[in-house]
Amino acid sequence: MSDVTATHNPESPLDPWPGQVTWQPLSPKYVLVRLVRLAAGTGGLALAALAGWWLTGAWILGVLAAAAVLTGLVRAPFVARQVRSWGYAERGEDLLIRHGLLIRRLTIVPYARMQFVDVSAGPVDRLFGLATVQMHTAASGVNASVPGLAPPEAVHLRDRLAALGRARTEGL
Repeated sequence: MSDVTATHNPESPLDPWPGQVTWQPLSPKYVLVRLVRLAAGTGGLALAALAGWWLTGAWILGVLAAAAVLTGLVRAPFVARQVRSWGYAERGEDLLIRHGLLIRRLTIVPYARMQFVDVSAGPVDRLFGLATVQMHTAASGVNASVPGLAPPEAVHLRDRLAALGRARTEGL
């Protein structure tokens, strides 16, 4: 059973509608995107620290390089679980987004509060055929996103959210 459809606790504020919401998971390819980003970040830091160690002889840079590699190796096994913790669900009046392992988060985005929706895909996302849908709301600082979607799914979600947002704000 994936983390997105984990057991439901009716008292949990993170699952207020057990059995009533069908959570859509992210693409499994998003695990590879996250692993590439992790390797690039920790590998880049390790290489820079090793270059500095080689040029200056400062042993602390060698320790920093080892710590960067160790951090990447420790985090890598958790990436798949982090990706499986993501899910989104469309309801009549709003979009639900949840994610997180240690700190779980449930975001509810009312369609009427959406100002615009965009789809983006960085180079690593495009390499694996994925995109991110981001919703920008009327409230500053409350911008939600759903990463790791196949492009047709991302376009469908963007168009549906835009249409629902327009329909909900016509009477205002």
